[in-house]
Amino acid sequence: MDLAELGAFLKSRRDQVSPRDVGLPNDRRRRVSGLRRDEVANLAHISVDYYIELERGTAQPSAAVIAPLADALRLNSDEREHLYNLAGRSRPPTAPVSTVLPAMCDLLSRFGEVPAYVTTDLQVVLAQNSSAAELHGPVPVPADFTASFTYRWFVDRAVRAQFRPEDHDAEARALIADLRASAARRDPNDAAVAMLVDELTERSPWFAELWNQREVAIRRREVKRLHHPQRGMVTYHCHALLSDDATQRLIWYVASDEQVPF
Repeated sequence: MDLAELGAFLKSRRDQVSPRDVGLPNDRRRRVSGLRRDEVANLAHISVDYYIELERGTAQPSAAVIAPLADALRLNSDEREHLYNLAGRSRPPTAPVSTVLPAMCDLLSRFGEVPAYVTTDLQVVLAQNSSAAELHGPVPVPADFTASFTYRWFVDRAVRAQFRPEDHDAEARALIADLRASAARRDPNDAAVAMLVDELTERSPWFAELWNQREVAIRRREVKRLHHPQRGMVTYHCHALLSDDATQRLIWYVASDEQVPF
C-alpha cells in the first residue's frame, strides 16, 4: 500500500482524461485540460471531499470505491491492477477465459516434440500439441468440469494407471492443493468449482479426505514418472507457466535426457 503514490497516480490519470471522453462539455474557459476533482467524484459516485483526501494520500479507498474510480478515469487493465496494488486491496476475481490466450498459443506452437498443453486453472485442457496427445490422448470433451484432470484422476482408474502406484498419493495431494488455491482465487460462488468439489466429494472418499486437510500449493515445477505408449516409463521434469491472472497455464514435460528446443 502506498497512499501518497496512489494520490499522485489518480491526479496523473485525471489530467489525461478529456471531458469529451466521459460525455462532459469541453468548455474553453476550463482551467484544466483534463477532469476536475469534482467531475471525477461525481462520475465515481463519491463525495468531492473524499476524492480530495484520496488525491492527498490521506485516505485508503475500499475495493468497492476503486472500481468506479477506475471506470471514471478510463483506466486500462494494467492501470486498474496498479490502482488496486497502490490501495492495498485485492482485485475482484475475473471470469476464466475459455479460449487460449494468444501468448499461450504462440508458446505452445514452439515446443515441437516436447509434450506441451494449455489448461484452465481447474486443469481442463484447452489445447495441446501432438506430443502431448501421444502421451495423454485426445483432449476430453465437453470442456466442462468433468474434463478436468483433477476430476478424471479421482474417478477414472485408467488415468491413474499412467502413473506408478507409489506416486498416486503425491499426485492426488498436489492436484487438490492446486485446486484449493484456484478455488480461492475465483469468485466464492463460482459454479464450476462448486460442481467439481461437490461431485468429487460424493464420488470419491479419497478426495473428500484430502480436501478437508486444506493443503494449498500451486503446481509450478515437479518431477513426474509417466508411462509413455511407445517409450515405456519416462521421468519428466514438468514445468508450468501461469498467465498474469492465473486463469490459464502452459504446461510442458521435458524428459530427463532432453532439452527444450528454444
